[in-house]
Amino acid sequence: MSATSVYNAPARMLHWSLVALIAVEFGLAWLMPDVRRDTQPIGLIAWHIGVGTTILGLMLLRLLWRWGGGTPEPHPVVAPWQDRAARATHALLYAGFLVLPVLGWINASSRGWTVHLAGLLSLPALAAQGAGWAHEMGDVHQLVAYGLLGLIGLHVAAAGYHQFELRDGLMRRMWPKR
Repeated sequence: MSATSVYNAPARMLHWSLVALIAVEFGLAWLMPDVRRDTQPIGLIAWHIGVGTTILGLMLLRLLWRWGGGTPEPHPVVAPWQDRAARATHALLYAGFLVLPVLGWINASSRGWTVHLAGLLSLPALAAQGAGWAHEMGDVHQLVAYGLLGLIGLHVAAAGYHQFELRDGLMRRMWPKR
């Protein structure tokens, strides 16, 4: 496999850092208590918000890196439909992991919670406290999360198909170098 067909080190680092953070984030989402009217952003909820904003920041960096030329030559695929499916899946994953934290941020703002980037830097509110439309974004946030779980499953299944069925070396493009 040529050097131009492999993702560069920053792209691989961003990918695998995001994989780890997304796994932690979904774990936090499953374990944290239900958010109700009087819920305070403490404990697992605070961690969920901090990890979510970190994911948002890293996704923005990843997009900037990608647009700046951090993408290798396209991988030859068996059929054109696979190329279209891969592009669509990646586009939806990128969009979802940008939209999902913003929806959570809007919902947190409607509750009067201060949202921090990576738990450190205070971010501005994206909605007025008590805004009904913004409060509803919590439900949309949850629906988008379930959709992303399905897309992640599709992404992993496709990588496994390339690795174990086609044996075409696709996973070496993103796998950390030894």
